[in-house]
Amino acid sequence: MNKGYNPSAIAAPLGKYTHAIEVADGARWLNISGQVGINPDGQVMDGFEAQCRVAYANLKAILAEAGMGFEDVVKTTVFLTDPATISAYRAIRDEFLGDHRPASTLLIVAGLASPDFLVEVEMTAAKA
Repeated sequence: MNKGYNPSAIAAPLGKYTHAIEVADGARWLNISGQVGINPDGQVMDGFEAQCRVAYANLKAILAEAGMGFEDVVKTTVFLTDPATISAYRAIRDEFLGDHRPASTLLIVAGLASPDFLVEVEMTAAKA
């Protein structure tokens, strides 16, 4: 079982994440490349929320293929192109992750691999 750390010697997390996650000995690791809002037929979804939901659906499918779920995610890195989408991002993330709190980094970037992409999410998962 992975273990989270939020030491009282530092400020509490500013959102729904954990400062650090310790992975159990012998766990299988899965590093997932950044997922964007491209649906299975290769279409880039229109709008931030649609792209974000598809990116998370893609992540869910990858985790399932590896015999894992969002509960096994130990780290997320999120890239947004517009700071105004942070609240919408967090709401969608919470739909998929529920109460799970992996370590997390969120960045606002000038752009992604295509100017059509509005969000990209990469994850690392570990399961004993």
